[in-house]
Amino acid sequence: MGIPAGPTRPTDAALAAFGARGDPVPLPGGRGTTWRAGDLVLKRADLAPDEHAWQAEVLPTIRTDGTRIPLPRRAIDGSLVVDGWAASTYLVGEHRAARWAEIIRIGERFHAALADLARPAFIATRTNPWSIGDRVAWGEAPVEPYLGVPHVGRLAEVLRPIDEPSQLIQGDLTGNVLFDDSLPPAVIDLSLYWRPTAFASAVVVADALVWEGADATLPRAVDHVDRFGQYLARALIYRLVAAVEGDFEPDRDEFEARYRPAVELALEFASRE
Repeated sequence: MGIPAGPTRPTDAALAAFGARGDPVPLPGGRGTTWRAGDLVLKRADLAPDEHAWQAEVLPTIRTDGTRIPLPRRAIDGSLVVDGWAASTYLVGEHRAARWAEIIRIGERFHAALADLARPAFIATRTNPWSIGDRVAWGEAPVEPYLGVPHVGRLAEVLRPIDEPSQLIQGDLTGNVLFDDSLPPAVIDLSLYWRPTAFASAVVVADALVWEGADATLPRAVDHVDRFGQYLARALIYRLVAAVEGDFEPDRDEFEARYRPAVELALEFASRE
């Protein structure tokens, strides 16, 4: 499920329904679909109704250890979505560059708080580009239709079975951890998957290498992860397939070049395992 078509600013009806105070202002990051109005964040509703309902029911019950999470906010009439908009609590903080190793540690603490949750039904039914990429990376959807995508064939060749247990994870940590000098870090914009926790760390490494200028020393932050190359290869397949499914990378040459160093590193790690 992608971002629905609609206005880029929350509608007056949505603002009134959620009891928002003040004029909405756009928040940085994401895909330009997130706004703050007082103590609320309003975002174009990009989740299926069952996932919205699950988050509203389960997230308030989670006891996080040293992290904060935004909680869904219902409208005055109890609705979770109004005019295509959903709301959650606003959390103070900011994204800070090059904090990847810390983000990985924060993710590990956050995932410990999720460890006892059952697998939600919506995991199996989503069809957005990222869910497709995730299934391809983990062999739950065929890779053959994507072998023409830059690097996917080479990465697929080195994949070997992973027998670590899966649990609920936040699969998009990199740009979604907010830091504040006086508050615990906040994990926002939850993209939930059912995978080994090391996969979430591998996605952070992949994103940092591809998009944020990290170098080959970053994997030292995951020295404690056994067979990390297998996770990094899957993380890159996940991102590559999602990019094609969502048509996020129209320039094929730039696409190929941007991912090449991270892919070479993943192949090097996998060859030593």
